[in-house]
Amino acid sequence: MLDAKIPSGPLAEKWDKHKFEMKLVNPANKRKYKAIVVGSGLAGGAAAASLAELGYQVSCFCYQDSPRRAHSIAAQGGINAAKNYQNDGDSVYRLFYDTIKGGDFRSREANTYRLAQVSTNIIDQCVAQGVPFAREYGGLLANRSFGGAQVSRTFYARGQTGQQLLLGAYSALSRQIGLGTVKMYSRMEMLDLVVVDGRARGIVVRDMVTGEISSHAADAVILATGGYGNVFYLSTNATGCNVTATYRAHKKGAFFANPCYTQIHPTCIPVSGDYQSKLTLMSESLRNDGRIWVPKKRGDDRPPAQIPEDERDYYLERKYPSFGNLAPRDISSRSAKEACDDGRGVGETKVGVYLDFADAIKRLGKHTIEERYGNLFDMYNRITGEDPYTVPMRIYPASHYTMGGLWVDYNLESTVPGLFVLGEANFSDHGANRLGASALMQGLADGYFVIPYTLGDFYVRKGISDVTTEHPEFKKVESEVAERMNKFLSIGGKRTPDSFHRELGKVMWENCGMGRNEAGLKKAIEIIPGIREEFWSNLKVLGKDQELNQSLESAGRVADFLEFAEMMCHDALDRDESCGAHFREEHQTDEGEAKRNDADYTYVSAWEHTGVGNKPNLHKEPLVFENVEPATRSYK
Repeated sequence: MLDAKIPSGPLAEKWDKHKFEMKLVNPANKRKYKAIVVGSGLAGGAAAASLAELGYQVSCFCYQDSPRRAHSIAAQGGINAAKNYQNDGDSVYRLFYDTIKGGDFRSREANTYRLAQVSTNIIDQCVAQGVPFAREYGGLLANRSFGGAQVSRTFYARGQTGQQLLLGAYSALSRQIGLGTVKMYSRMEMLDLVVVDGRARGIVVRDMVTGEISSHAADAVILATGGYGNVFYLSTNATGCNVTATYRAHKKGAFFANPCYTQIHPTCIPVSGDYQSKLTLMSESLRNDGRIWVPKKRGDDRPPAQIPEDERDYYLERKYPSFGNLAPRDISSRSAKEACDDGRGVGETKVGVYLDFADAIKRLGKHTIEERYGNLFDMYNRITGEDPYTVPMRIYPASHYTMGGLWVDYNLESTVPGLFVLGEANFSDHGANRLGASALMQGLADGYFVIPYTLGDFYVRKGISDVTTEHPEFKKVESEVAERMNKFLSIGGKRTPDSFHRELGKVMWENCGMGRNEAGLKKAIEIIPGIREEFWSNLKVLGKDQELNQSLESAGRVADFLEFAEMMCHDALDRDESCGAHFREEHQTDEGEAKRNDADYTYVSAWEHTGVGNKPNLHKEPLVFENVEPATRSYK
């Protein structure tokens, strides 16, 4: 039985009580402790800056050429916080409840409440850093709505909120780098975790420019490396996003929780051809003013302007009148698929729906829409060659965020002592579906306001590590990493890493994507080992190890996806219910909504590695709801 280490006492008092009860490190002693932070996005950058500000010795690693190029910049729409500036009924409890409900009652109450609780501090922190949030005419911070909420609690900076928040974290991180309290390692990829005597003691990395493999030791390791959405190959993630750091930690003993919970985002530019290597996200914020529709008649090929109003189906407004176009992502995505499967899709491929701003432009004026979404409209225009001010955007769901991740307790510590996991890399806050504008909230909450407390308590309890990189385990892991690199180069087959990734992605999308069923999942579990076997016998990687070699980098990431994908399918097959973004087609209501099985599946699935090709062992963390009553989600 997994111990989540949830503090006792009333929900609203747990975090304050826990902060008081945790052990503290006095300022002089903080300089004695070392921390490794892997990832420099909002969670990693915030954690590295905060820990260094407190006085710890911090080493921060990222595979980008600069911390400010972390994928957090791609989160465009906004960040939630329960400030209630609009005086429209918001509160910490309402944000907590919306998040629990949005996740289909599959998240841990204590963590989710803490997220809502510290959200208010995040905005103050970011304003102090100079983040240029949008403001009302009188100077007050502006808010807009996002999916799954009936209040306006989303703070934003036009359509580039993630980038602006990251610049704030980056400025704090850069200050610490300048002071010498953070040692920054860019263009370094973590390829394995080093565990000595059951405790995380460091990492092994590869310099992506020179190919040099090196070890780094610390008293604790913090992973903030994002999610695994690229298991589908085509996703809204940058092509470099991968599962390697968390999956390598998983193979060293860290349980992986709920890998089947993968979010499909409803607002992406549709696939246009097999040549694509990624998809482009159009921010969910667009659903504030855009209306989603398809023709009522199947096979209607007329241009949108020629389709009269009474021949259009604004299906989200029809099906979910209370929330309309701001229905949660999982529900909106399945509704779009349903419309296209019914033969009413739009565009050349017929795999798309319209996101129409004509009414908003008529009501508010083009200038206002341009102020709110101008950069997003420009991006769409450049990619598609269509002007969304005059014709509706075409959108379709795509793989986006992952709610699953390494299992962590209330302190964000994994099942490997000394290994902490932040942001999208852990599973803890969103359940089976994440509400829009909550990713940035979680990343900054974990980095700025949670890990600085919980890591200090760990240091006091466990003490300073006397293990250095001279320990035999570091040399052993270094040797294993080097051998793996050489193996990729020596196979000498005929297929590129991308060709295997594309093949795997197609299998995963068809069998473990928006809809899953028993037959499809079993089929995927049968197919994936065959793809993996050919990968290790027919892979072709050009170039050398001791140089910049993106093909070699890709090979390592695809190899991990080929193992991880099998575990993801096992999790989806084992969870014989529908909940949130995990939609088992065998379990749906008469109206096509997800049908949970609370009697048998109210738990977190935490998987233990048992060897490549073997079914992992399942461990369960029961979810106990003391403050909310699990109910059938309704957004009608």
